[in-house]
Amino acid sequence: MKNGFRQSMAWLHTYSGLLVGWVLFVVFAGGTAAYFRSEITFWMQPELHGAALKSPSAAERPELARRVADWLGQNAAGSPRWFITLPSEREPLVRVVWQKPPGQAPAKGRGRFGEALLDPATVQPVAGVRDTRGGDFFYRLHFDLHYMPAIWARWIVGFCAMFMLVAIVSGIVTHRRIFKDFFTFRPRKGQRSWLDAHNVSAVLALPYHLMITYTGLLTLVFMYMPWAPQAAYEQPRWQGAFEAEALGRPERPQASQRAAPLADLGAMVAQAQQRWQGVPAGQITIDHPGDAAARVAVRQTSGLSLRMRAPIAYFSGAEGAFTGVSDEQPRAAVLTYDVSEGLHVARFASPLLRALFFLSGLAGCAMVATGLLLWTVKERPAHLKALQKGERGSWALRLVDGLNVGAVAGLLVAMPALFWINRLLPVEVAERAQMEIHLFFAVWGACALLGLARPSRGMWRAQLLAAGALFALVPLLNAATGGAHWGVSLPQGQWVVAGFDAVCLLLGVGLLGAARWLRRPLARRTAAAGGAAARQPQAQGLAS
Repeated sequence: MKNGFRQSMAWLHTYSGLLVGWVLFVVFAGGTAAYFRSEITFWMQPELHGAALKSPSAAERPELARRVADWLGQNAAGSPRWFITLPSEREPLVRVVWQKPPGQAPAKGRGRFGEALLDPATVQPVAGVRDTRGGDFFYRLHFDLHYMPAIWARWIVGFCAMFMLVAIVSGIVTHRRIFKDFFTFRPRKGQRSWLDAHNVSAVLALPYHLMITYTGLLTLVFMYMPWAPQAAYEQPRWQGAFEAEALGRPERPQASQRAAPLADLGAMVAQAQQRWQGVPAGQITIDHPGDAAARVAVRQTSGLSLRMRAPIAYFSGAEGAFTGVSDEQPRAAVLTYDVSEGLHVARFASPLLRALFFLSGLAGCAMVATGLLLWTVKERPAHLKALQKGERGSWALRLVDGLNVGAVAGLLVAMPALFWINRLLPVEVAERAQMEIHLFFAVWGACALLGLARPSRGMWRAQLLAAGALFALVPLLNAATGGAHWGVSLPQGQWVVAGFDAVCLLLGVGLLGAARWLRRPLARRTAAAGGAAARQPQAQGLAS
């Protein structure tokens, strides 16, 4: 073990973080935004800001479910599956999704499903609401990436998360004064300042970083390591059999091809809520509606506990008879897995706890970004000496500098740009939700190309200025494009809209402050000759 154990761990920490750091920044940024994905979606649909929407009580839900089933029977007849999400405090509309009948949809992709948002008062689609993926885009981005099959993306993200776990553990091992350095920050000290910033952002939320990385891997453990259940259960339907025994969930029924009307869905919801002592129903899944073998699954409202999976009551769709439950009293191993997944998603969190998760996620973004920049700080002195001698500088340093600008600053520009695209893109544009996403990646791609072409301190400053301005001006954008501005949202208690505007303003001020800091001359040079070389455009960088 060269140079001793700690030095070996330091090397492992450096390169296990560097090699996947750009993907990890995307994962952290998307996951952090996803803590408020419902709120982001609501802000991105300003047509809803003036509606007097409220979450129905448990007593009102059976009748609402009955009316939604009637609407689906008229508008989604022939569908093999219906999904109903009843309103909640965070999502005030009824969301219905149905699988399109065979022959009317592609074999794969989101085009297989139809979707609508219904007003709970009228049980009719809300007119004029713009189509957008909203916060769900950030949620999917952080583990499905985009423009690639989901299975590939999840393997990539899982591989990077494993490297992240190695980097965290090796960082703890190699950091001898981990808690002392947490209270130490030395500004304008070059490499030492970047190291202090990295230490503070890492230690500040260290329990969160360990938890979120480990539980993120655990959520897809059966995709990464499926061999045990594959060996124990018959192929190729081992997943259904495994879930049926481990989680107590019955396998999805097969259609009987005999027509039968759906029984009273409201009565089933009322019976399920009575079983749960008044806890309201949250989601309803109906397999093969209109078939004699139809099954109704009524899921309890999620977010009431640490568990990811709320209890489910099952009913015969044709007769309305109660047939069983699942997830009410899970085994210890299943409960452990369930709580781990619930911790990762944080649906249980109150607004204050959700805000703490959000701040911890921001600390994770800072930890990854400062770690990437710290590598360039350490490599730059050798690069400058080589330039002084007339030799070629480090191509790896230039590449990492460019990737840092593209992955970090570029994403910081693209995220608020999505909000501007959402408000400025005409509502009637075809495939509008996908167009927003395409333009998001176009902005990000342009920033990345500029960063790779000129990875300089000036490019960092320009992109941070753009990101800060886009974030800080979001409240004005909201007011100018039909949203509930602070003069309306605060008096009316629309805290979701007011809070979104406030958070964007704070993020914008922070990024503008970082851009202003970059205007200052470099406090120190590594050496007189190094300082001369640093004036060459190819030798400049944020971490100089």
